[in-house]
Order: sequence, then C-alpha cells, then structure tokens
Amino acid sequence: MVKAIKIPTNLKEEYPFNPKTIELKNGHTMSFVDEGTGPVVIMVHGNPTWSFYYRNVIKTLQSDFRVIVPDHLGCGLSDKPQDYDYTLENHIGNLLELLEDLGIKEYNLIVHDWGGAIGMGLATRNPENVLKTVILNTAAFTDDTIPTTINICKNSFFGEWLVRKFNAFAWPATFMAVKKPLSSIIKSGYLLPYDSYENRIATARFVKDIPMDKKHPTWDVLKDIEEKLPTLKCPKLLLWGEKDFCFSMHFFKRWKNIYPDALNITYPKAGHYILEDEREEVNLEIGNFLRG
Repeated sequence: MVKAIKIPTNLKEEYPFNPKTIELKNGHTMSFVDEGTGPVVIMVHGNPTWSFYYRNVIKTLQSDFRVIVPDHLGCGLSDKPQDYDYTLENHIGNLLELLEDLGIKEYNLIVHDWGGAIGMGLATRNPENVLKTVILNTAAFTDDTIPTTINICKNSFFGEWLVRKFNAFAWPATFMAVKKPLSSIIKSGYLLPYDSYENRIATARFVKDIPMDKKHPTWDVLKDIEEKLPTLKCPKLLLWGEKDFCFSMHFFKRWKNIYPDALNITYPKAGHYILEDEREEVNLEIGNFLRG
C-alpha cells in the first residue's frame, strides 16, 4: 500500500512550507510549494530529489517573487501511483497543466538534474513566456554519456529491484551527490518521500526513462527539446558544480555551445547537489540574476 507522506516536526525549520495540491486530469494529485508574490519563478527538480532540494532558494526569493516548486508525480508529497507511465512527456504535460490551472503565462525558470529536460520541455513549447533561466547541473539534450552506477539501475530488472527494495538511488545520492557531508536532518529530508518499495517507484522509473539510443520511446521527445533549445532567447545563468559524478563538465560545455552568451560560474569543489555544496554563493547569484 502506498503511504501518504507528511512533514515531521523536526524538518519544519528546514522545510517550513505548506504545499498546495492540484488534482490532475489523470486523476492523480500533484503537490507544489507556492510562496510569495510578484514575478513567477518555477523551479523544476530531478531524480531522486523533490521540492526540498530548492528549500533555501525558496526562502531567498519569496520576499520578491511568487515561487512555485512542484513535486513530480511519484516524488515528494505528490501521489505515487503504481500503474502510471513515468515518462518525460507525461511530466512535461503535468507541469503545463499546473501552470494553466494557476493562470500563469510568463515565468522565470530554474532547473536541475532531469528537471532540465522537464523544465526545458515546458519552456520550448512557448519560449516567449520565459523571462530568465537558471541552469544547474543538468541536461536537456541527447547524449551517450552515463555513469556506470546509473546505467546499472537503468538497464536491468535487478537494478530496479535494488532501487525499490534498498533505496539504492536516493540513499547513495545523500553522499555521492555532495562534497560537503549533509547533516542527518537534511539527509532525512531527502529520503522522507522514498520510505518504501511502493514509494520508490518514480526513482526507478525516472532512470529507465533516460533515452540512450533512438529505439527508446523518449528519444524523440528529448531530441525535439534539444532542437528547440535555441528558440529560448531569454537571459540565462549557468551555475555548475565541477565535481558532479553524473552531470560532469562535459554537459556544462555542451550548454556553453548551445548558449554561448549565457552568464556562467563553475564551482571547483561542488558536486551534483550544488545547492547544498555552495548554498550561500549559489543562492546569492540566483537572487542577483533574477532581480536583475
């Protein structure tokens, strides 16, 4: 049985928000943080995180912006259906539906990890609606580079069994994705939504949805996003952890080729969870960039 997730008292200081929900047309409920007023900022997380990843950015921006941070289906406080098709196209569709329901047209965008593909999938549908974009250790294009550990989780039944039975994706990320050790309370925050075999379905299915060749059903969706990336003409900021085991500097260089005019800063001692390793510096840069 899928268990509902609630924020425990000891996490309230780190994650003091009261998320809202929307019932999507597919019948499932999506949770999202909606804080502050002003120009809209949409933050799109990847796998295996949730809106908790952006908690400090929300706190930084909510005095001047309306900050909206959804938990993808299967993640965070959202429903975790066992019979759902966890594909890139469906995640983009859910995000489009959320913005339509909230009546949002223009927005700033922040993306990380597989949230890059989802967020850029949203942005490239209507690029004129995007005011500014912040890109954090992510990709939104086809590529043949994948870490061995992730490939194991992706390409076998054994891999999915490991992820769902032993949390062999979200748990290793709490130490593999950072260079500065996380406190026990922050680790518990990242792991909170993924506390059972059923609740880990999305962390397994997200990995399987990474297309590595043209035979994969998501290849054409990602390729279409890749081809439309140049249509996004808004100002862009690239912030990158150089020690990322997953989205290495190879991916940073690809972004630089796509967006040669983008502002960019790299952090030599930061890993994949750049918002943890360089929290104060990155929050400052994001705030300065969006406030303009």
